[in-house]
Amino acid sequence: MNLSYEVISDEEIEKCRDLCNELMAFQKSRAYITPELFDSMNFDTRMVPSIYSSIHNYIVIVKDGDQSVGYVYSNISPKEAYSNDFATFFDLSSVGRQNVGCLSQIYIKEEYRKYGVGSKLFKMSMEWLNQFDEVEDYFIFVSNGNNDALEFYKRKGFSVSHEILDGFITVLRSKKQ
Repeated sequence: MNLSYEVISDEEIEKCRDLCNELMAFQKSRAYITPELFDSMNFDTRMVPSIYSSIHNYIVIVKDGDQSVGYVYSNISPKEAYSNDFATFFDLSSVGRQNVGCLSQIYIKEEYRKYGVGSKLFKMSMEWLNQFDEVEDYFIFVSNGNNDALEFYKRKGFSVSHEILDGFITVLRSKKQ
């Protein structure tokens, strides 16, 4: 294994297409509450709109040689971006500042899990998020059935805040440290 971590620009997001689509398929395969909601979720409907509606984006691709094996996408967005036709992700009045930080997507191919890749991507994302003084609330949204991710984020200091869409998504939250 020869892993490298490459921060990419918004203009290079196409490099995440296959991994993002794999993440959506993985989430659907684990979901036990309305898995059909994932049928319309893919790179073009999830990542692309998020990139262009966010104020700041942070994307890291993990490669083993020339093969992309994982990625993380985090962003800074206006809190109002999390109330839309799909769902209201949190009580907007509970956030004191205008913008929030979100670890939006993280995916690692199965054969690369358990080697610390997720922890490294998480650490890189949190270091990036922490540089924004105007943000004090961080969110992660975990799809139902992805208990490994839920426990991972709890070990990293995030707490379960609530569920939305009848349990389809668990909202985790942390305050700036």
